[in-house]
This record gives sequence, C-alpha cells and structure tokens, in this order.
Amino acid sequence: MINGHGDDAFRYAHIRANFSSNVYHRVNHDGLNRYLAERLSCIRSYPEPEPYTLGAELARLYGVRPEEVCVTNGATEAIYLIAQAFRGSRSQVWIPTFSEYADACRLHAHRIEGISSVEALTEEEGICWLCNPNNPTGQTWEADTLRRLIMQYPRTLFVIDQSYALFTEKEVLPVDETVACPNVLLLHSMTKCFAVPGLRLGAVTGNEDLLQRIRGCRMPWSVNALAVEAGQYLLRHLEEYRMEVPALLAERKRVAEALEATGGVEVLPSDTHYFLARLRKGSAPDLKAYLAERHGLLIRDASNFEGLDTRYFRIAIQTEEENNLLIEGIREWIRG
Repeated sequence: MINGHGDDAFRYAHIRANFSSNVYHRVNHDGLNRYLAERLSCIRSYPEPEPYTLGAELARLYGVRPEEVCVTNGATEAIYLIAQAFRGSRSQVWIPTFSEYADACRLHAHRIEGISSVEALTEEEGICWLCNPNNPTGQTWEADTLRRLIMQYPRTLFVIDQSYALFTEKEVLPVDETVACPNVLLLHSMTKCFAVPGLRLGAVTGNEDLLQRIRGCRMPWSVNALAVEAGQYLLRHLEEYRMEVPALLAERKRVAEALEATGGVEVLPSDTHYFLARLRKGSAPDLKAYLAERHGLLIRDASNFEGLDTRYFRIAIQTEEENNLLIEGIREWIRG
C-alpha cells in the first residue's frame, strides 16, 4: 500500500498541524541538525555494507550481543526482510493492524490469514505478526499473555512490532529476554521515539540463528551514511529525547473525552498517545478533506485498515493548542 498511509500532507496546500502519523512532532532537533551539517562529507563515501557500528551501540543499549541486533532502513525494511527470509510460509496477521505485514507476505508468496482472537492460533508451523502497542488501535498486549503464547506455540514464529513501545506505560517484552527465544523477533523504530520518519532507521532483534537467516536476504548499504550518523547521535543523546509519556497520555484522555462529548464520535480504548475513533454519522474521508482544506489539520483516514470501514479515523496527540484546534474543527464538521 505505497500511497495508502497517513502523513500525506503533500496532497494539500497548507497543513499547520499533523495528527495523521503516530509521531509526536514537537521535538527539538537543533542539535541533530548541527551535528549532521558538520558531517555532510560522509555522503562522499559508501556507508558500512551493514551498519555494524550502530548495531553494536544498540546492542549495548539493549544489553545483548551485536549478533542479536540487525539495524534496518526503518522497521518496514525489517518486515520485508522477514517475509523474504521465510518465503512461502503460512502467516497469521492480527487485524486491524499496519498493512505492511500482509503486503510483505503477499510479495513473498505467504499464505495469509487475518485473525482477531487467540483461539485462531494453531499448532501448525508458521508466523504470527503482532503490533504491540497496536497500530491503529493503540492497545497493548499483556506481556504475560505474550509470554504464554510464545511458550504454547513453539512452532510459530512471533514477529512482534514494538515500534511504539516507548509511548505506553504498560509492560512490553524486553529485548534481553526475547533473544533467548528461538521463535520471537522484535521490531523497533527510531522513527517514532526520536521523531525522524524521513531518516528511516529501525532494527530487528532476536535469536542469532534467526537473524543470520534475515541478514542473508538484505542488500548492502540499505542504511545510508547520514542515517547512521544520525542514529549514533541520537543514541548518545537519549535523555534529550525522553518523551513525557504520562503527560501525553493525559492529553490523549482529555481529547478523547472532548470528542466523545460532541455526540458524533466514539473513541476506542488506547494505551498510547494515539487512538482510533469511529464517526456516528458521515465518513472519515469527508472529515479528513474538510479538516485539511478548511483548517489545515491532517488526520488519518483509517478506512483502508483491514477490518475497518469508512467511519474510522486515527489521531496522534500533538500540543494542547493544536489539539484544541482539532477538537473545534471536528465539532464544526459535526454541526454541519
């Protein structure tokens, strides 16, 4: 789904606040900008064929061996590498969720089944794709439930995308625990926690044997030199990018309650700074167009997530001032 994702501000003349991607945009990148400006000469040489140095730094952060970390061109490259490494597998995808799991599986001839209950899991060998916290719902699995499933279904490879793990207060599976499991891969995204979606930086962690299989499918130099430099800078400045998660969650609660109070929106439960909502009347594509064209506000039309319809949209919390503009814009649209 190349053109079906959010963050499509390029379609509109003027967007002043972007709620459509699950990135909190109000992050100060002045230090990163200066650092990269001083290192632009790195583009004159090839980067490492695989970003070993950055991978080693991530391994130290996670408390694991470098062989258990594979840095990728965003978490999306990791998704496609896994699908390629296990080409032709049976894949169960928990829905509704990020479309790239199923898209990558289709590209590599997987037999795909959308599931929405634990009872759908079977003893048959295959892959189960989970997003945790989930996109678009923001709901987070209980960590002990995942541990139980991993033990109960040893022939299932659990690919668990934890790109939004830093945006929830609920427990998620730690890297140093899961690398010991022969049937778990965790996906990670620097895009989300550092608000750098244009850089495309992610990673997959897991058992060394699993990662060797995945590394065998990757092309050289997939992570460019500037992205590697940026990743090293960001890992050295973690405290400067620490998100105030309780404040974001409190603001999400306020916005959700304000939208519910309009009488025209039902907000679904979420454990993160973003949430899925359903219109009681009208369509999300119409609401999106109205907000973008009349107010310069961009939301995510969620109707193209499998299992959802044209009533659904997704919002990622931004600043209080921007959120108030969004609440008022949606009120105005509902009043007609």
